Amino acid sequence: FASLLISDIRPVIDFGWMMAIGIGFALLISFALFPAGLMLFKPVHFTPRYDITGIMTRTCAHWVEHRSNLTLGIFVLMAILSAVGISRLTVENRFIDNFKSSTEIYQGMELIDRQLGGTTPLDVVIDADPDFFAARTEENDFLEDDPFADDFFAEEEADAGLSGSSYWFNSYQIPTLHNIHNYLDSLPETGKVLSMATTMSMMQQLNNDLPLDNISLAIIHKKLPEQIEDSLIKPYMSADGNQVRFTMRIFESDPSLRRNELLEKIQHDLTDKLELKPEQVHLTGMLVLYNNVLQSLFSSQIMTIGMVFLVIMGMFIVQFRSLRLAIIALIPNLISAGAVLGLMGWLNIPLDIMTITIAAISIGIAVDDTIHYVHRFTHEILVDGDYLAAMKRTHDSVGRAMYYTSITIIIGFSILTLSNFIPTIYFGLFTGLAMLVAMIANLTLLALLLLKFRPAADK
Repeated sequence: FASLLISDIRPVIDFGWMMAIGIGFALLISFALFPAGLMLFKPVHFTPRYDITGIMTRTCAHWVEHRSNLTLGIFVLMAILSAVGISRLTVENRFIDNFKSSTEIYQGMELIDRQLGGTTPLDVVIDADPDFFAARTEENDFLEDDPFADDFFAEEEADAGLSGSSYWFNSYQIPTLHNIHNYLDSLPETGKVLSMATTMSMMQQLNNDLPLDNISLAIIHKKLPEQIEDSLIKPYMSADGNQVRFTMRIFESDPSLRRNELLEKIQHDLTDKLELKPEQVHLTGMLVLYNNVLQSLFSSQIMTIGMVFLVIMGMFIVQFRSLRLAIIALIPNLISAGAVLGLMGWLNIPLDIMTITIAAISIGIAVDDTIHYVHRFTHEILVDGDYLAAMKRTHDSVGRAMYYTSITIIIGFSILTLSNFIPTIYFGLFTGLAMLVAMIANLTLLALLLLKFRPAADK
């Protein structure tokens, strides 16, 4: 759980802290309070009518002894399918998909999308062409050398107002503003679009639908009441008129929504088709922030899982004092984590803030069974040196404990399926599945590898 602390996502870090501290307290209670409580009760002898646990462990031992090649082949095939599934993992998920369709949140967001023009805000901010400022600088340098130019050009700029000094608020850039606005409005993922193009259209209506020139723009701008200016101009253009903002809402319920592809398409089309320079275009808003979080999940997943395996590998080497035994013990945990991530890829279930933690958590819990099994197996070898007999005795002793703990954990995580929050449901289902795969892998694949490579002989 402490490996989650290296993630770049704050909720994942907080989750790692809470779980690590909780496990620490559980360790203290298990070695202090729990034994003290047991001392207060007399031992209870109970003989079950059906030894289901024994049947499970002996079946696994039978497969290891008599169907070793088939068992190994199954896990190799599982590893290949998992690798292919992992390559299909995505992070593109709609926020509305986090809730069941029967919930008020889902229905409300769907209503807003359908009738009010979208849910998630996106802003496209476009600066003035850098060449515009370079030209103004050269012009100012020229005017400084002419002692009579100040008064002449000062009166001209005063007449033209903002339209004479800004890059966007003039008659020459009105077509460009309308082209950008129309392009953004034509995208199937966008709902309502508002910009200076909207304001320019309203100004043209005030001008009897006549084309706007710089003088008309200057007059209208000066005559506009402050309240109207706060509503129609200030939200969409900077005070100096050198930066404009196109604001829109994205249809979150659109089943074809791919945030990252949409943002890349807008950036590309504005620079390629509408001939804006890349440094002019800036995308911002909640959609961009949410997309950045989703895109960072891949790197966080790799860093987290990498740190988990690195720490576990070091712990195995120190505990078992054998590199070969440490590598063998790590393999079942790789299989369990890979199987879950691969299945998510095959089912097209995207990574999110909840599902990203499944691999690290399942490995951290499942490694407990691995340690118990290997530790018991190395002790059973010392009894008679018979690897096969040691395997059967290990299955019949610690294998039962592994079965009980795994089933208990699976049942505990399955309670999360009662949630209305879809990522929580996935978290419970796939973590439980990872624990089931880890238990079977430890009782079959791990035992099989111990028999084939006999790493305990290193000690």
